[in-house]
Amino acid sequence: MGLMKKLTEQQIKFAQLLVVNEGRKTPTECAIEAGYAEESAYVRASELRNPNRYPLVVKYINEIREEYQRKYEVTYHNHISELARLRDGARENKSWSAANNAEIARGKAAGLYIEQKIIHHTKQSDSKDPNEWLQKMKKIVEDNKGLIEADFTEITNT
Repeated sequence: MGLMKKLTEQQIKFAQLLVVNEGRKTPTECAIEAGYAEESAYVRASELRNPNRYPLVVKYINEIREEYQRKYEVTYHNHISELARLRDGARENKSWSAANNAEIARGKAAGLYIEQKIIHHTKQSDSKDPNEWLQKMKKIVEDNKGLIEADFTEITNT
């Protein structure tokens, strides 16, 4: 059997189904949907993904995957633009919460927000004086000045 020079319609359909449904359908299910017999679909799906048996099919599958990766690539520009589109759509529908969330997500992606959490674990013997904890946090920041930045001017004791 010589190597094929052109893909069949079934092979094209299999390759497209395989890439589009990756993670949702098995290669066998894609082969069946592409029109291969159920009895031999498992073997056919395996063969079609074998570069020694069907190099054109494997090459086509890789081309489709690369195209999808380029199309759906997450870049800063794409991400910010999509969030703006979602925000604008939410505004048009007067979905203020969704619009607000999209705008906050845009700000986070742009680095305008920095989330920080301080988890306070104590034992019975530990002091519960907030000023003492503030001093401990200041010391940690001072000891790690090259790694973190902190501004304690806005910290209030409650």
